[in-house]
Amino acid sequence: MPWDRRDVARTMHEFLTRTRDAHGTRPAISYQILSGPKDKAVTLTWAALHRQVTQAANMLRAHGVGERDVVAYALPNCLETAVVLLGGMVAGIVNPINPLLEASQISAILRETGAKAVVTLKAFPKTDVAQKVAEAVKHAPSVRLVLEVDLLRYLTPPKSWIVPLVRPKNPVTHSAVVKDWQAEVARHRADALDFTEGREDRVAAYFHTGGTTGMPKVAQHKVSGMVYNGWLGQRLLFKPEDVVMCPLPLFHVFAAYPILMSMIASGAHVVFPTPAGYRGAGVMDNLWKLVERWRCTYLITVPTALAALMQRPIDADIGSLKSAFSGSAALPVELYSRFKKATGIDIIEGYGLTECTCLVAVNPPEGEKKIGSVGLPFPYTHLRILQKTPEGFRECAVDEVGEICVANPGVYEGSTYTEVDKNRDLFAEGRFLRTGDLGRVDADGYVFITGRAKDLIIRGGHNIDPAVIEEALMKHEAVAMVGAIGQPDAHAGELPCAYVELVKGHEAKVAELLDFAGQHIAERAAVPKYIEVLGELPKTAVGKVFKPDLRRLAIARVYDAALSGAGVPARVAAVVEDKKRGLVAQIACDAAVEDAALRAVLGAFTPAWERV
Repeated sequence: MPWDRRDVARTMHEFLTRTRDAHGTRPAISYQILSGPKDKAVTLTWAALHRQVTQAANMLRAHGVGERDVVAYALPNCLETAVVLLGGMVAGIVNPINPLLEASQISAILRETGAKAVVTLKAFPKTDVAQKVAEAVKHAPSVRLVLEVDLLRYLTPPKSWIVPLVRPKNPVTHSAVVKDWQAEVARHRADALDFTEGREDRVAAYFHTGGTTGMPKVAQHKVSGMVYNGWLGQRLLFKPEDVVMCPLPLFHVFAAYPILMSMIASGAHVVFPTPAGYRGAGVMDNLWKLVERWRCTYLITVPTALAALMQRPIDADIGSLKSAFSGSAALPVELYSRFKKATGIDIIEGYGLTECTCLVAVNPPEGEKKIGSVGLPFPYTHLRILQKTPEGFRECAVDEVGEICVANPGVYEGSTYTEVDKNRDLFAEGRFLRTGDLGRVDADGYVFITGRAKDLIIRGGHNIDPAVIEEALMKHEAVAMVGAIGQPDAHAGELPCAYVELVKGHEAKVAELLDFAGQHIAERAAVPKYIEVLGELPKTAVGKVFKPDLRRLAIARVYDAALSGAGVPARVAAVVEDKKRGLVAQIACDAAVEDAALRAVLGAFTPAWERV
């Protein structure tokens, strides 16, 4: 069936209703708050999920949330998170917020979206989400209602007895009305909506990008883009009998669209383990056992999680797995090879963006995969490699590097971001979203990402604006100039680091600068792991820091340290620019050093290398 808006659901409630009618008694979502393979789990069928979403939408409308009003949520994963996500889309515009952000950043997002209501946790041991949201709401005057979700219902004795005794004090410090989510939802009908959904396509979600600058960008997503993501999953991959293990957060587009929307379109079953997913206690140690418990057919993952899994034995029957999907950051070739050798399972790597309502390209699940590429553009996705010139945009030749630009049903042309100024110069030829990613397309149409025009640091899928680090360190009286980049890391893909030029006649030790950065950068993920003082930073002809040279320094330093630490007698002779592969480390060593020894050390890193 071709993609045609006349043949697919026009509203989110209709989308979910079709699934209920076709698969009502089948499991939709399962969740367990603890990671053990025998721990308590709760499952919603498609009929039950439909009822709860209907109730939630009716409740939100009763509290004054209209089609253009925003319902934000700052929640870890649980069944309520999925219900809020879908119910918020039905009633108004839903705004998922990363609960790991600081209160100031949460508040900035609430102000940017003008949120009328916020759904968050009731104060709970070992988490400060309730406290941060309470502080954030105090500085977000548009928020009139806070709805609290209590995780206590997922626990069994004796933990369920202990939590009420050690629960932190209610953190309310704002003027918004606070109500219990479950109690409010229960007061409303579940068999039908109390209002009529408009049939016109509309914005139904705001997703923030990055979140490290205090003034985050907020992308707008239309229902058509969400349904398109689900349509792709159903047409190309998932069947009603599939079970998908997804330890990724529902505040991220990867879990919300390619996964949850594909489950709705196909009637398949998704499992969310623990509130924190891969970060949850015991999840890494128990993941293979959880795959066996649920007889999962697909595993959704990211490179950092794959690297951690490869440090653990496969201690369960994972014969049900057909494949794994990796996204959020580049997948090192050696990590792919180790996973394939250990499990016999292919990893399918893809490419997506928050600004595109996610999906853009994927290595064909049943076709030729080119390891190192992100595959072929999805159906009805038009991807072009362009270079901007004084005369306009020029189409790049085969294998020529340029900016990846995308048009598809997930791109909201002209109004990607809520803030008008941030949409300026965002589109090529008025239609193609400029992603800021540099890449090339080979003769077979496969897409390769070679760098990032916007210089973002991607730490385990978390976008970090280098300006946050640079502005913080520039506050130090001894610092004249800063260049922040992502240095290669075998686990996180990249870690933030900074190179510093000091004011003439001033001194500052590295330990002092690291401490200063920690005190002045609000987002913990953005605090640099390494700082080096240089006599002079490399600069362009107009005096800007020339970051490619800093990346060369970082690659050489990290690779040399890794080789030395592994006892491999080799070193980086140079880091050179390759038109197809980006920066490439040239490794000098004796002929006696085997390629396998080099791959074992350097294969875990994303930047390319070659022997010289």
